[in-house]
Amino acid sequence: MDFPQELKYSKEHEWIKVEGDTVTIGITDYAQNELGDVVFVELPESGESFKKNEAFGTIEAVKAVSELYVPISGEVVEINEKLEDDAALVNSSPYGDGWMIKVKLSDQSELDELMDAGAYKEMVES
Repeated sequence: MDFPQELKYSKEHEWIKVEGDTVTIGITDYAQNELGDVVFVELPESGESFKKNEAFGTIEAVKAVSELYVPISGEVVEINEKLEDDAALVNSSPYGDGWMIKVKLSDQSELDELMDAGAYKEMVES
């Protein structure tokens, strides 16, 4: 199981990469492993705004369909259009080509509420 040190993590198994006032969001290696083979990802449109912990889309795998939750508040500025044609990128590269959305933060302080890699690893292994 991979837990990149430079990322932040939510209890709902999303990862967050911070780049200035924009963050990239995807699901963790643990989450994609639990879901199994991902067959479809429904993402929002660019320009949509979400509040922390709101559902921003769904992910459909062979085992289950789950909602995706945005761990911070903000406006979607980019979606990963590659997932429309190849949802399996979530399985093969959860921290790379399988990213889902980029969000412009509306409240930087919410980043402080997320876990670091060590805390997230401890949560999933307990």
